[in-house]
Amino acid sequence: MEKRLKHYLAGLEQQQTSPDLTDAKRQAVLADLLIQINFFQHERLIHLLVTLTFAVLAFVALLALEISGNLWYAGILILDACLLIPYIRHYFVLENGVQKLYEYYDWFSSPQA
Repeated sequence: MEKRLKHYLAGLEQQQTSPDLTDAKRQAVLADLLIQINFFQHERLIHLLVTLTFAVLAFVALLALEISGNLWYAGILILDACLLIPYIRHYFVLENGVQKLYEYYDWFSSPQA
């Protein structure tokens, strides 16, 4: 998904700097941009829910480790952290990418564009 987002953003930048950007092309870009924003917002929402789930699981494992002292909970915490860190990074990329899509939408929808 990160690769797709970066590729799409590069395409938008290329269209933004294109000297032959007509009103018809701008409207087509806006229509496609709205669809892509919806796709990436959905992906962002799903990854937010997954990230929050893993964060809650890590917190519960930490509490269980603290209360019981059982080292199995430490193993669960370590495994959870191995997944949580990449999920946080991926969510960060999605969040910043969607924010960038909003900026492109504003630029393409402005009359001076």
